Amino acid sequence: VVDNVSSHKHFILDGFNRLGALRPVLFIPFSIMFIVSLFANSLLLYIIISQRSLHSPMYILIAGMAFVDLSLPLFFVPNMLLSFLFDWRGISLGGCLVQMYFVHLLGAFQSTLLLWMALDRYFAICTPLYYHECMALPRFLKFVIPLVIRNIFIVLVVVTLAGRLSFCFRNVIDHCFCEHMALVELACGSTAINSLVGLISVFLIPVADFLFITTSYIVIFSSVLSSGKSGVKALHTCVTHIVVMSVSLTIILVAFLSYRIRNGLPAAVRVFFSIMYLFFPSCFNPIIYGIRTTEIRQHILKTLTCCRFVQTVD
Repeated sequence: VVDNVSSHKHFILDGFNRLGALRPVLFIPFSIMFIVSLFANSLLLYIIISQRSLHSPMYILIAGMAFVDLSLPLFFVPNMLLSFLFDWRGISLGGCLVQMYFVHLLGAFQSTLLLWMALDRYFAICTPLYYHECMALPRFLKFVIPLVIRNIFIVLVVVTLAGRLSFCFRNVIDHCFCEHMALVELACGSTAINSLVGLISVFLIPVADFLFITTSYIVIFSSVLSSGKSGVKALHTCVTHIVVMSVSLTIILVAFLSYRIRNGLPAAVRVFFSIMYLFFPSCFNPIIYGIRTTEIRQHILKTLTCCRFVQTVD
């Protein structure tokens, strides 16, 4: 009987266990990605914060994305790298739930920031005369606060429901961090409500965000096409946002489908895509914004040139 069996309070993160002796080799590519993510996002944040000319809403939102992309890997990558190198795989239930909360919350803000960026471009291109009025802090907070509350509340519900389960069978999580469904799979008793809430959260956060973003860009492009060449320059930033959004959405869909289509997919492939949908944007986003946004690119080159000059003088 389930009630007589004690629930596990300690878990083993066993992602990529099939690789055996080759598992420590994963430390090399993931540590390189981690360093790239930390350096690129820190540089992007430094450039935007230090340059007064970049204190406009568009760049502040890019800085917000850089902050999320900098913070997100910190909650699971160091732990994962230590696991690859020293075989440290243990995590308590409390630690697992805290990690799950912050990983999923910051993951949710990746799509929500793209939504705010789409709104910024909509106001800039479709209502240029009222742009500064619409993007003034009191006005823009009307779009920010409800979505912040939505993300915090939905992720809290998902994690709380997972924490109330009993884990009386296995305590081995086939993942490199505490992913929601990977933990829920270990529970004894019914997990139908957890699966349902998890699915609803996917539709209420990333899917809802991407539908709104897509609608915004359809309106923006139709507005530019009807107005002629005047908005073409403004579209350059839109294309950057769309590239970032397309890459993020593709990886999220692959990760989501890999968990739903289990047959014929090795566990390592599911774990890999589940890590990459959180980790890859953290490396890709700052590079694409740094290369494609002219003002940021110029300041980055100037900063790196100054650093090189200082080293030469020394």
